[in-house]
Amino acid sequence: KYISSQAKLVLFEILKLDGEEHLKHMICFLNFVFFGDTSRMPDEFQMLINLMGLTCYSALPQFYRQVVGNGGVKAILAFVRWWLDNDVHVQKLSLTSHLQNTSKEATCCRNDIEDWEGEESHLLLAVWSLAEMINHHMTDGLDIFTGQAVYGKEQFIKDIQDIFISTRSSGLTAYCSHLLSFFGCYGFPSKLGKKIMLALGDEDQCDMSFILRNGQSVNVHQVVLLARCPSLLPPEDLSDKGKTAESNGSSGRQATDKCQRTKKEVVLSAQVDEQALLKLLDYIYSGHLQAEGDLVRKLKMLAKRCNMHPLLQLLCNKRPMWASSMISFDLSHALGPAGHDLSDIVLEAKSTEDTRWTCSYCSFSMPHVHAHRVILSASCEYLRALFQSGMQESHSLTLKVPITWEALRKLVTWIYSHITPEPVSGCLWDNMDVEKKITELQPYIELCWLSEFWFLDDFENECLRVITSFLDSPELSVKVIQLAADFSQWILVNIAVKRIAPSYHTMRRSGTLDILDEGLVEMIRVASVRLCQE
Repeated sequence: KYISSQAKLVLFEILKLDGEEHLKHMICFLNFVFFGDTSRMPDEFQMLINLMGLTCYSALPQFYRQVVGNGGVKAILAFVRWWLDNDVHVQKLSLTSHLQNTSKEATCCRNDIEDWEGEESHLLLAVWSLAEMINHHMTDGLDIFTGQAVYGKEQFIKDIQDIFISTRSSGLTAYCSHLLSFFGCYGFPSKLGKKIMLALGDEDQCDMSFILRNGQSVNVHQVVLLARCPSLLPPEDLSDKGKTAESNGSSGRQATDKCQRTKKEVVLSAQVDEQALLKLLDYIYSGHLQAEGDLVRKLKMLAKRCNMHPLLQLLCNKRPMWASSMISFDLSHALGPAGHDLSDIVLEAKSTEDTRWTCSYCSFSMPHVHAHRVILSASCEYLRALFQSGMQESHSLTLKVPITWEALRKLVTWIYSHITPEPVSGCLWDNMDVEKKITELQPYIELCWLSEFWFLDDFENECLRVITSFLDSPELSVKVIQLAADFSQWILVNIAVKRIAPSYHTMRRSGTLDILDEGLVEMIRVASVRLCQE
């Protein structure tokens, strides 16, 4: 805080001389969007510099009125609208190539360092600047959307939420959530949260209910509370975390069967505000909530008591910390030992000869995951239909999934977090031979096949993205074609065919294509001919 305050003081002293003229110049650069004059559009680097400058101005209370008075809000809103309409993405290296010193670059990559700004630095600065302006603007009781032709309030909120869901930048997600908090939208929207929210209040799969002071009850799921807000679980559940099966001889089916128990009832204190609790449950199940007025104050108290610090920071409109970790809707904690006692189904992988398996919770010898029907049902329409079908499989405590263990691990990770695990990259990937690389990619090909049957379109697209981004050699593409054809993944086959079409004649003479069926070789030949004719 001291460094920040001193930096603001120095910046203000510098800008006191001709700061307003400089501000007008920066806004003029951005007004090309608002006035529709694309012939005056500055290049990406100029845009970045001016957005950075405008963000600095917006953070200074002394210059806030000048920013608004000179059309800063209009310019930034128009820029956001233009950025989304044109689907702009700028590689950071293209912006800072003049600062790049290749002689000092590391010869080996580091994959554990997250780029907080991401590849959307322009949009991050625009959202950051808007957050600063709106913060000052609302303090004065003004509405920035009054008289705006570019944006209405509802559409703006929707667009910022969409940016949050689609971006991979931690910084942009942090400032999108900060910006939304000024409009009474608190939290971190996600596709998974939208699905899990549908389970709130569901009587079929709930295993606990809160009894409110008016006698009404709210059905909840202990596994969701465990992953999102364990403070709301009864003390006995917290003490049972990680408890193993009672008998070493129990199978995964028997261990899971322990969860077929009577629904618990938790009587809440009369001091707990009912409306605040229901809003908090909205946040727990969906990742975000809407609130205003006195309800926000009550939510602050409840969030503090429940140790929900990210939500509390948003409710207090606190600025995100630079380089802070990304907050996401993630239920993966329930897959650990703490969630085993709440498991009500076992997902069993296809066995392989080299599989050696031990489970710390049960003695079931096949590779498996202790999972939870409520999360599986919410994330996958196929599984929801299966569990509700009334068929024999719907009551079974074990579900056999026809994929290998490595593929099952990735599938379950995505179901519980909507995050797709990726293979190692950089030097580690480059130093692998082709056989090792295809071993890494095989689970994703299996998952593309399974996703078609389970109607997991988003996951299928993610797996396709991973596979295609790692096709770095013709030899690997040949292996992928062979394996993808075995799984009837013709979209992937066609992608790989196009990758090696330029090398067809060389690979044909070298015998690299001999492992493929004649029909697949013919596909590559046809693609090569088309490429020559273009």
